[in-house]
Formats: sequence, structure tokens, C-alpha cells
Amino acid sequence: MRLPGLSLLAGILAAVAAPASAQLSAPEQVMLATVEAGFEQDVSLLEKIVAQNSGTHNHEGVKAVADMLVPEFEALGFEVEWIDQSEAGRAGHLFARHTGKPGTTKMLLIAHLDTVFEPEASFQTFSRDGDTATGPGVGDDKGGIVVILAALRAMQAAGTLENANIIVALTGDEEEAGNPLEVSRKDLRDAAEWADVALDFEGLSVMDGQDMGVVARRSANTWVLEVESGTGHSSGIFAEGVPYGAAYELARILDRFRQELPEENLTFNVGVMAAGTPASLAEDGLSVEAVGKTNIIPSTAVARGDIRTISQEQSDRTAAAMEAIVADSLPGTSARITFAWRYPPMAPTAGNYALLDRLNAVNADMGLAPMPVFPPARRGAGDINFVADLVDGLAGLGPDGSGAHAPGESVDLKSFTRQAQRAAILMSRLSAEEYGED
Repeated sequence: MRLPGLSLLAGILAAVAAPASAQLSAPEQVMLATVEAGFEQDVSLLEKIVAQNSGTHNHEGVKAVADMLVPEFEALGFEVEWIDQSEAGRAGHLFARHTGKPGTTKMLLIAHLDTVFEPEASFQTFSRDGDTATGPGVGDDKGGIVVILAALRAMQAAGTLENANIIVALTGDEEEAGNPLEVSRKDLRDAAEWADVALDFEGLSVMDGQDMGVVARRSANTWVLEVESGTGHSSGIFAEGVPYGAAYELARILDRFRQELPEENLTFNVGVMAAGTPASLAEDGLSVEAVGKTNIIPSTAVARGDIRTISQEQSDRTAAAMEAIVADSLPGTSARITFAWRYPPMAPTAGNYALLDRLNAVNADMGLAPMPVFPPARRGAGDINFVADLVDGLAGLGPDGSGAHAPGESVDLKSFTRQAQRAAILMSRLSAEEYGED
């Protein structure tokens, strides 16, 4: 257990004696000072867990990061559980539970252990240049884990953790959820059934230099379009009774998608496509194979893409519209579209907006600018999406960074301080009341 030394404790008490803001209580000012005093300790923990590769498919590496974090949570009085996910083809999840005062707000904190960088990736090391740190997962999402721990330590120092009811869910496969989802996301959804609020600690959204609040994240799902056609000599195409061919039918469908479907917060992309005699999509959906001659009307065509929506209603309505376009076939052709529903939407509910209001009250008392709503179309999906139908939530509570999912991923280390301070005060205030009280 890490306890502040006498000099550190003296510094914290001095900070309380000289309030940073008249709107903050004495315990809240202890939280501010505790986070600031623990900054270098937090950076050291960040370096330690970033140095351990934990690509989603590196099961041993994911478990190794979890093992590093177990004593951190146990020192705060949490009961820690490793949930094996071999049935879903993944390493597992680390859940930490803290039981507080009955009847007060139950909070689910979400982050993830895995990164997109597998052991064979060239980007593997942590480095620091002043207030900037670079490394695989330094922001997405090992930085988010460090923010959670910094906030919880601040609550412990201020005496507000004792009454808090918290489950910390660190998934081991956020970047590529295991199959079936009924297994890989069961424990997360069970925790959401228990919780009143969900707080997601993936990276902070910043726009034009301003911290933003995330009350919604769009879905991330895929579709496959398959077309079949009669074939023949190309010299006869467009003649009566001669099929139009799979290539023109594929083009017709995709262009109607482009022209007829666009609306706010909806996007759909074509990632890969081919036509020929024949054409096929690889089993992993990432490549195509086609053979054809210029004088043969192509018999098959395939395309695969994604679809991102802001609500389940938008998902259902758009899928129905796409199916109707697909069914309106050119002569001599037929087509079908299938959907793989993976990451559901986190819709912008009234409860989510109310949570942002609570966070902005914290910002006001800390002397920080209010956080406007970040445009959902600019934010990808994450684990909070899987529980958004069950519980009010906020996302983007992790650090400010850039270049996620690419070599050179970096974070602004200064952002760890304000994010941990915000979270500590927000969670402390929520834990002191029944959820929904003003």
C-alpha cells in the first residue's frame, strides 16, 4: 500500500489551508493536492504497464498487465477478480469491486488492458519528453487506467472512497471483442445491471483546444453485399434479355446508398469490393479475389463496409432502407446484404446529459471552463456502448492524447492531473447521495 510520507502529507495539508477554489470542500481540496503530489508516481506506473505488450491477441501480455494492477487496486481496498475469457478466444478481464455505503450511487468505471499493437509491431517502447509521453496504448487505454487509479487514491486520501460503491471493469479485448459477445461482454453487462452510472476512461475529446464532454458514441458494425448475375459475351450487354452483370448491379446499389441514405450522425463506408467471374471475399473479410475478362459479363460481385449510427432506431431504419435498395435489382441480377451487429450505439440520453451537467458543476468549482458536448460523429465506439442501454453514462474521462492506433501514439501528461481531479470529485459527490438527487 502506497501512503504519503510526512513531507507529502504536509504539502497536502498546506494546500487545504490555502484553498484553490472557495467552491471546493476541504476533502475535495485534499483530492486536488493528492493527485498533484502523486504525478510522478502515476507516470512511473504508466511507463511500467506500457512497457508490457498487451496486444489483444497476446493473451499472456494482457494477463501480465492485469497482474501488475492487482496490487494497486488491493491497496485501495478493492476485491480483485480475473475473469477468464478463453471461451471467447480472448485473455480475460480484470474486475475490481469496492463496497461502500448502501443506498448511494453505484458506479461502473470502464477501461481496457489491451492495445492494437501486437508483439510483432515495431512500436513497443515508452518514452517521455517533458510533459509528453509516447508509447503503445499510452493513451488508449493504459493512460485511462492510470487516471482511474489516481482518482481513487485521491478519494482514499480525502476519506471519500470508504462510502463509494464501485466496480472497475478493465476488459482485455476492447480493441477486438471476443466471440460470442454473449460471453465476452456478459460480465460487463452484469456490472451495468448493478450500476447507476457508467464512467468510461478512454481518451479525452478536445476540440479547438477545449475539453469536451462525451454523452454519445456511435455504433461500429459491418455489412457484406453479395451480387449474382447471369453472364455472357460483353458485346451483348444492355441488349434486351441480356443481364446487366454483377458489376453494374453492385455499382447501382452502392451509389443509391450514397445518394439516398445520408443523414446526421450516420456514416457507411465501402472498405473493399470486387467483381468478376468469379469474385469472392476472403474468410477474414479483409481481402477479395476476382478473375475476369473484358469480354465477359461478370457473374459475381462482393463488397464489405461499415455502418455507424447514433441510436438503435437509426440502425434499424437504415438497415431496412439498405435492404430495400438491394432488393430493387437490375434485370438478370440478384443481391443480398447481411449485417454483423457488434458494437451498439451509445445514444445521447437525458441521463447522460444530466451526468455531464454534474461534471460541469465540478468544472465550475475547480475554476475550469465548462465542457460542451463533443459531436458524436467524431468519436468511435468503445466498451461503454455495450452497456449504454442499461445505464446512464459519460465517456472520454481519460487523458488527452493523439495518434491512437498508430506508431507515435502520445499523451499530454498534464491532462492526467485535471482528469483525475475531475473524476475524483465527481465520484465523491455521486457516492455521497442516492443517484438522481440534486
